[in-house]
Amino acid sequence: MARYSCPMHGDVHESAAANCPKCGMRLLPEGTRFALFQHMASRPLHVIAMIALMAVLMAVAMMLTR
Repeated sequence: MARYSCPMHGDVHESAAANCPKCGMRLLPEGTRFALFQHMASRPLHVIAMIALMAVLMAVAMMLTR
């Protein structure tokens, strides 16, 4: 029987596919590779936020190295 867990909350485990009771994320089968990345890529807003954050961090790093 497959077990499912939350990529963000390792203590959340279920025996069937569901949503995490703590954050609402879709539970993924245990042992799924790149589970957090799969979750982030499943929602366009998460992808946009991740790209924006990386751009800001790179801009700050470039300003600090001048």
